[in-house]
Amino acid sequence: MLHKASQHVIMTSEHLRKETGLLETDSLHEPDEETISRIDLSSMISEEEREELKIELVKLEDEITTLRQVLTAKEKHLVEIKQKLGMNLMNELKQNFSKGWHEMQTTTAYKKTHETLSHAGQKATAAFSNVGTAISKKFGDMSYSIRHSISMPAMRRK
Repeated sequence: MLHKASQHVIMTSEHLRKETGLLETDSLHEPDEETISRIDLSSMISEEEREELKIELVKLEDEITTLRQVLTAKEKHLVEIKQKLGMNLMNELKQNFSKGWHEMQTTTAYKKTHETLSHAGQKATAAFSNVGTAISKKFGDMSYSIRHSISMPAMRRK
């Protein structure tokens, strides 16, 4: 036995097919506004069905309101539990960041990049060390040359 609303939908769809000229095999995806405006669906239901639908509408709206209230209460309870556990937004962000950072560090791409940059860093350090040594040697040579020329006045006159 079909529910009255289901029967109504079937009757309405049959009426739409007749009004719009669609064949039985044609599918009615979304009726356009013109088709809807030509058909007054409310005139197709009886007063008794109209009252039943109004009652059902009120019940659905009440259920939705109740579900929203339950959801709000559960969200408040969730916040209370998190506060008792010492979990606040900042802690959650830190945990999420730490977890994400750890997950990123375990990827193959990160490991290869880290290895390459580490090797490049070692080479750069060695190169800077060599440049530093060369500059120090040059300053040392210059210092020796200046000291030597000061101690030998005859060399200055040349």
